[in-house]
Amino acid sequence: MPTAHTLALFSLAAVALIVIPGPAVVYIVAQSIGHGRRAGLVSALGIASGGLVHVIAAAVGISSLLVSSATAFTAVKIAGAVYLVGLGLKTLLSGRGEPLDAPEGDAPHPLRLYRDGVVVNVLNPKTALFFLAFLPQFVDPERGAVALQAVVLGLLFVSIALVSDSLYALAASAARGALRGSAALARARRWVSGSVLVLLGAATAKAT
Repeated sequence: MPTAHTLALFSLAAVALIVIPGPAVVYIVAQSIGHGRRAGLVSALGIASGGLVHVIAAAVGISSLLVSSATAFTAVKIAGAVYLVGLGLKTLLSGRGEPLDAPEGDAPHPLRLYRDGVVVNVLNPKTALFFLAFLPQFVDPERGAVALQAVVLGLLFVSIALVSDSLYALAASAARGALRGSAALARARRWVSGSVLVLLGAATAKAT
């Protein structure tokens, strides 16, 4: 098991990396603005669950296989990009334009939001690369099973990220509340949310 000193250093490094908004944060903010606080929080939970998949994959060496195979990396990258673009286009073409004071019950079902969050993160090859490169820096073979240490550190990272992502979701939903009541802003919200997802998909497709 990692020492207390290692866990403290790892936590500081993780916080320094997590507070910088990345694609996952942009996705969560888009969901919060588009559908409200619950949607943002559920999406954050889905993103965290997707992160756990990468943690386990890194621990058992699957990530290294993914990174070493150009074909596998490209396949995952394209699948993730298509999924994000699909979500974005669905939002853009929905045409609902509901006012921003619409009840959160009008949001997609929580299970669907959760599933989308999981898929978005699982199909992000950069997440696999990150865990494969970051976790070994804090693993000490002399402290026991390397895989177990990687899992412990990965769980800690995902937990910190979930707290940070949830705060972003709450802040975005608060901004949504401040803008409620305007049909024009409702349409702008739909276009912004959809465009963000499409751009995230394009960015994923360009990942190297």
